[in-house]
Amino acid sequence: MNNIDENKLDNPVWNSLSEEHEKFCIDYNGVKFYNPDYCPFGGFINLEETEKATGAYAALSENFFVVGEKPKISSSLKIVRELVCLQMIIHEKIQLKIDNEIIKLTDDYKHELLDLVNLVQPGYFKPKTTSLGNYYGIFVDQKLVAVAGERMKMNDFTEVSAIITHPDYTGKGYAKQLTAYVANQIFTENKTPFLHVVESNIGAIKLYEKLGFVTRRKMSFWNITKYED
Repeated sequence: MNNIDENKLDNPVWNSLSEEHEKFCIDYNGVKFYNPDYCPFGGFINLEETEKATGAYAALSENFFVVGEKPKISSSLKIVRELVCLQMIIHEKIQLKIDNEIIKLTDDYKHELLDLVNLVQPGYFKPKTTSLGNYYGIFVDQKLVAVAGERMKMNDFTEVSAIITHPDYTGKGYAKQLTAYVANQIFTENKTPFLHVVESNIGAIKLYEKLGFVTRRKMSFWNITKYED
């Protein structure tokens, strides 16, 4: 694990789509986007290609994100906002007693998972997002009340994502247990977990820090959409 190149995390979408998630990639001359059925994210290494690429991708997805440096965009598009996140990373397994049964979510739970994520964080989860990695949940009285899973994947890194608790079930430690569980599952694959959290989400940041995550850098998610006709 000592030889991994953490600099790849500076361009997480592009590197994920160049490595383990290559099969989900739509490549516009070096500007790489996830197929929008899976994830509305893109990344690039050549700024000059981004104007044409964002215009082309907008035909497939009317609302999407470019992650990393600020792109040039087509005149038919606008940047709605810059979502500034902390990119956090952890290097050792988390020592935490798991008090709740954690279930790996198969396709049988797909609709429940989609409903819960879109209730709390609408817009990020797509019909095939669950195909990007493993997702896990906690149930109370046979109801899915908390989830966490995996999104971007490189050869040496996997992103912990969709850490969601139903509003009626917060404060019970579910997110803490799920985050630890998913991160430790990633470690068992000899990979390093990382995550992104909006910099204003102080509660979540404190939770991740208690588990052992540290902030590596800030990461901008540029939300791009078409101008209304």
